[in-house]
Amino acid sequence: MHGFLNLNKPKNLTSHDCVAKVRRMLKMKRVGHAGTLDPAATGVLPIALGQATRLLQFLPQDKAYRATIRLGVCTTTDDLEGAVLQQQPASHLDLETVRTALQTFQGSIQQIPPNYSAIQVQGQRLYDLARQGKDIEVQAREVEVHSIQILAWRSGEFPEIEVEIACGPGTYIRAIARDLGQVLRTGGTLVSLLRTASSGFRLEDSLTLAEVEQQSQQGTFQPIAPEVALRHLGAIVLPPPLARRWLQGQRIDVSKDLPEWVPTIEKLLRVHQEDGNFLGIGQAVNTETAAVILRPQVVLQAPS
Repeated sequence: MHGFLNLNKPKNLTSHDCVAKVRRMLKMKRVGHAGTLDPAATGVLPIALGQATRLLQFLPQDKAYRATIRLGVCTTTDDLEGAVLQQQPASHLDLETVRTALQTFQGSIQQIPPNYSAIQVQGQRLYDLARQGKDIEVQAREVEVHSIQILAWRSGEFPEIEVEIACGPGTYIRAIARDLGQVLRTGGTLVSLLRTASSGFRLEDSLTLAEVEQQSQQGTFQPIAPEVALRHLGAIVLPPPLARRWLQGQRIDVSKDLPEWVPTIEKLLRVHQEDGNFLGIGQAVNTETAAVILRPQVVLQAPS
């Protein structure tokens, strides 16, 4: 069994916990995940099964979230899982003021990851260093926030705003909540987080752990085929002689055999046989002699 699982991660489980449960349910040793979700967060967690773990790096990187941010509160973890550092009523805020502040978080922005995060510094995870009481200076990183849509506004002593955020890889929604509070000078923290899309998978198509277990017991579970999960990549079909050589790890010249195909330099492609069988991922390279070379990146089948 090789392919992907679009898992709807429940609250209070780590991403590693989910991998362990899927490994047990499907009786598989080789299971991995893309895009870590915090234990308190829920939603789409892409899971790779079998040889598909080698394809995780090729999944699309964009993500989407539905988040609730509370203003007037600061915590150690930038969400409600941490200890409260500061709390001050923010009832003076109105929706238009917050909307204007949110606009500054769209586009390419500089963001400092939360102290409690999985980023490695000096060979250790930030959350481990934070638990040791070490004060580590974390450098800001550039991340891309494609859009922020306001879904709901709840006024009060500690007002809350519910938003939908589409973003690129490495974006921390907890950091947006924290930084929004700083811009408004009230403090802010994340109340809840639901990932609605990740790596090309969407929440409406996801399976819960209970559904995975039920399908496994009934023998009806079917993983998402690698060629479906990687449909954002272009594809090339190799005739049998070239497919055999490519599977042996050879770089092959496809410029003469496939004259109608003109790839982009260093373009990643799904590689298929003429019968449609998915062979792996190749990279097309235009050489100085105008030849097009297809070199293996990940080969999923042994040569016949």
